[in-house]
Amino acid sequence: MMTHSSGSRCAAPAPQASLLIGDEQFRDLVRVRSRPLLQLASRLATLPAGERSLTRPLIDRLLLESGQMEALLDDYGARQNRHWSGFRALVAALRNFARVGRALAHLWSRLPAYRLLPVDADFPAATRQRLSVVGRTVAEVTAGLLEEAQRLGIPIPIPDMASAPDDFSDHLPAGRLLRNRDDRVAGDAAGTVTQLATEFLNLAAESDLLSAAARVSPADYAACFPDPVSEERLRQLSFRFHNLQSLYDTHVSGTSIETSDSDLPILRSHASVIYHLLEIATDLAHYYERHVSPRTGDDLLRERPVVDSETTMSTLFAYAMVFSSEFLAGGQRLCQGILRRYAECGRLEVPVPSYRGFHVRPSNLVARIVAHYGGEVRMELEGKLFDAGSPLDLFRANETINARKRRWLAAEIARVHSDAGGDLESAAIAAAALAIVHRLAGEGKIVLYQQPLQLSDRISSREGGVLENTVAEIALMQATGQLDIRTDLTVTFCGDKRVLSDVDALARSGYGEDAFGNNVVLPTALSYLRR
Repeated sequence: MMTHSSGSRCAAPAPQASLLIGDEQFRDLVRVRSRPLLQLASRLATLPAGERSLTRPLIDRLLLESGQMEALLDDYGARQNRHWSGFRALVAALRNFARVGRALAHLWSRLPAYRLLPVDADFPAATRQRLSVVGRTVAEVTAGLLEEAQRLGIPIPIPDMASAPDDFSDHLPAGRLLRNRDDRVAGDAAGTVTQLATEFLNLAAESDLLSAAARVSPADYAACFPDPVSEERLRQLSFRFHNLQSLYDTHVSGTSIETSDSDLPILRSHASVIYHLLEIATDLAHYYERHVSPRTGDDLLRERPVVDSETTMSTLFAYAMVFSSEFLAGGQRLCQGILRRYAECGRLEVPVPSYRGFHVRPSNLVARIVAHYGGEVRMELEGKLFDAGSPLDLFRANETINARKRRWLAAEIARVHSDAGGDLESAAIAAAALAIVHRLAGEGKIVLYQQPLQLSDRISSREGGVLENTVAEIALMQATGQLDIRTDLTVTFCGDKRVLSDVDALARSGYGEDAFGNNVVLPTALSYLRR
């Protein structure tokens, strides 16, 4: 049989769901377990308003004690109990705002080390001001918690003033340690840099909710839930920016490429700041949706609010969303510049879009790919160069494409109707022209978008025989959208291989449409084009 030494500690048994515990017994349990938290709350209540600053030691204690208390309450199902749900909601709110305070305190302490591009508003001043606001909010929640504890008959412990006031001070000496380690030897650090910059751009394309929410007026904050703003969407974005920061620290931080490229620490700083701002936004969105929202919130905190709704919303929208959006835009421009410098140029030959060539949709999609990466890409066709980042310039290429199609078609018409001599009546010319069109359609050389085909009145007055009239009529029917000419025409794109890879994926998916111009689903790699 296994024995334990007298000094070993065994975990307390978990409560059994099938048993019920009385309020008296549970009150005694909470009285003992909540003593450190309530003592901390009492101590905050005794401090003058000007001394209730959220320092990191204080936040760490609040998170520790509120987290343990919330876990105990949840173990016993307090959230679903009328008597204890209010106490549990206040403990959860305290933990939630302490988490917001921790992210703000982290941003404030790291600001001197961050390398950030300028934004319109004063980010350090706004961060300091929000830290003060959240500090007052935490004090209000702790006051509400003490009041609720008294209502439940839990005695409020006298704060331990012997250890005050320096326990939670955060006065630290200025400066940083000397950086005297040699640069790390990394593998394909340049490849990782381009991967990081590309992922940042992809995240920027998927973070449209940030720029949308940043423009919302205060009167419309609540209307943003659950679309476009929700805890779920913000948490997903937060996770991905955290992953971006982690990837940088693993593969780029401390390497010679980081030392030699001053833009890389800026990229890391932007990813980190956005991540922490999204942490704040996620916790505030959670608080609103869980406790305040008329649709999903808890009735108790809605009926007896301890936190001013304006405080929550202004911190979420006017601070976290606005600055996330601004640092995202700056990081986007930075990453486009990085990709231009690290670009590896190549060439890509792809077919011309089968439906009407480079008309509006294919031209816009190609140009959006180029704009996404921010590089310069050219399209070559018959010795002519077109700017792939300009939809209008790509659209202009259709003149060359259609002229080449018509030259090829004239040869095909001559092939299927070699005996074009002799004078024919207009009706015979029209019948011959239609017969040629249908034969070429049957051979897959022409695609028909309209049936029956409408010939123009000019077929009876135009000079020439069947060949000339058929070529002219097909050109008119092509211009009016009745048909198109299928050929094996290709174009060549020249530029950054990352851009070319996405253009290749677009071409393989028919440039977003089928042979009749209907939309088709774009591949996952091009998800940024769906927005």
